[in-house]
Amino acid sequence: MFSHLPRPLIERAERIRLLIMDVDGVLTDAKLLFDADGRMSKAFNTLDGHGIKMLQESGVQTAIITARSDAAVDARAAQLGIGFYRKGSSDKKAVYQVLLAETDLSEAQCAYIGDDVIDLPVMIRCGLPVAVPNAHAEVRKRAAYTTAAAGGNGAVRELCDLIMYAQGSFQAALDRYLQ
Repeated sequence: MFSHLPRPLIERAERIRLLIMDVDGVLTDAKLLFDADGRMSKAFNTLDGHGIKMLQESGVQTAIITARSDAAVDARAAQLGIGFYRKGSSDKKAVYQVLLAETDLSEAQCAYIGDDVIDLPVMIRCGLPVAVPNAHAEVRKRAAYTTAAAGGNGAVRELCDLIMYAQGSFQAALDRYLQ
């Protein structure tokens, strides 16, 4: 599935112990839907959610860092058992540094998937920076990997699968469904 990827990329993915995700444009398609009363709603992809659960079961921790505060994301993060969830801060670098201190992980052990320039302070520091194909050009330029799937359409699942493939845990996770 990922055997065509360059060995240095696979080696980066082998080291990952924490996947950090942005929300808007990554876990969603970046559209903000408002009803007549001004309430916002978002759509999340079930493939992403199951990929996150499979990745967690393989021993990789998960985190969300988002600048927006949103009840829908609160609910989704809780539902998925996201271990570290920080919202409402546009200083993602500062939040990332707190996360590193709390987890006692190195930058090389962290992957980050983002789509906009607000994500760059973390992406340029982490071990595996990933962009979605609909990301801003400056973000794609700095990514070690760009997913084939768009944000909100399975991009996170693709990255989860890539990490598990690199770490040799993907087949075992898949085998549970093939019995």
